[in-house]
Amino acid sequence: MSKSCEVHLKVAFHDLDPLQIVWHGNYLKYFDIARFALFDSVGIDLYAYMLEKKYTFPVTRTAMKHIQPLRAFEEFVCKATCTEAQYKIAMTFEIRKTGNGILCARGSSEQLAVRFPAMEMEFMIPDDIRTALGF
Repeated sequence: MSKSCEVHLKVAFHDLDPLQIVWHGNYLKYFDIARFALFDSVGIDLYAYMLEKKYTFPVTRTAMKHIQPLRAFEEFVCKATCTEAQYKIAMTFEIRKTGNGILCARGSSEQLAVRFPAMEMEFMIPDDIRTALGF
């Protein structure tokens, strides 16, 4: 069963572009906040995992669709859902405005398991990570 996590956020002034809407690159930041909240919710600390088990999980692919802009000080929910954790960790993301639920952005990401410090790609996600993510 796939795992999901929602984080409640508020647009900060420094996230805006000159048009007073969230600069497009900041949506990836919001996705990352939700991704790490999901890992935290299942007891995974990726930094400690790297130090202890010598694996790192770099993001190797992202995609994003902007639908409705977020504006200054709007509150929103960013939801991360893990959809796969066999050969890669795949996640989908949604950003919706708080209150009216308007969909603002959708996205996805993929992460691979890499042996650290040799930086050798593994072809499977470690069992303990897969289990924690519900796969």
